[in-house]
Amino acid sequence: MSIVTLLPFIVLIGAMFLMTRSAKKKQQQAVEMRNQMQPGTGLRTIGGMYATVKEVGEDTVLLEVAPGVHAVYAKNAVGAVLDDDEYNRIVHGDGDLKSDTPVVPDDASSLTETDDAKIDLGKKDAADEVETAPEAEDAKAEDAKADDKTDGDTDAK
Repeated sequence: MSIVTLLPFIVLIGAMFLMTRSAKKKQQQAVEMRNQMQPGTGLRTIGGMYATVKEVGEDTVLLEVAPGVHAVYAKNAVGAVLDDDEYNRIVHGDGDLKSDTPVVPDDASSLTETDDAKIDLGKKDAADEVETAPEAEDAKAEDAKADDKTDGDTDAK
């Protein structure tokens, strides 16, 4: 066999090796992170719940999810161990939020350009209806022309 025929297999094996190596590295980092947990540490579970570590067992962790509310979780359910500053900022809202983006207002009126002339959405007077009657007739005539059937059109419902 020539090397050209074996080259695709060699490349495939190399790619598989690199993928499994990076997956093992991530898995090892996750194990190290879970082993760093100590009572009083803030964390986020894989379900997105923030809690404080009360006790660490071999395979389980006792978490305080609210004052006086405790739950037992598997260590594998820990998504991230957080720094004290980050945990307090997320859970308690401590710290200042630094944002360069403008705050979006509660109503959309400030987002649209406004003209000084207001649009009247009230009912029209009888005098206004008489003045606009010829315009309405012209519009009806145009609609009638648009409704004319062309070849192949039907009124089937």
